[in-house]
Amino acid sequence: MAAIERIELSFVDLKPKVRRTDAIQSFVSQQTPLVRIFDRDGAVGTGYSYTIGTGGSSIMALIADHLAPLLIGRDAERVESIWRDLLFHTHATSVGAITALALAASTTRSPPKPRVLAARRSRSAGHTSPRTSSACARFARRSARTGTS
Repeated sequence: MAAIERIELSFVDLKPKVRRTDAIQSFVSQQTPLVRIFDRDGAVGTGYSYTIGTGGSSIMALIADHLAPLLIGRDAERVESIWRDLLFHTHATSVGAITALALAASTTRSPPKPRVLAARRSRSAGHTSPRTSSACARFARRSARTGTS
């Protein structure tokens, strides 16, 4: 087994000489998170991704704080298994920050108006999503207090 022993992260922020835009976005910079994985047999693998100006530092923090630690000791040759496990480990991450900001923004209205922010009820057994911002807040407080979701 080629067990993963160490992970190195680096980050490159490339700003274009000429600002580029298209119909929906502006290319501010190419933020490139780089990952090097070292296994027990001495092999080194390198991977990267990029953004066009937002989120690069968040990707680095996600890798450093949550994903890289899960790789230590894993068999580096089990690429598909690792990919699946990391995907499932983070499957709700992207919506969490956006939902929290939307809920905070919706509660700043004067007078507060309930919003349908989590309008979908999950069909999985025992899990429901609250439908209004006040219900979401109650749900979050209860979950934090009881350690459940």
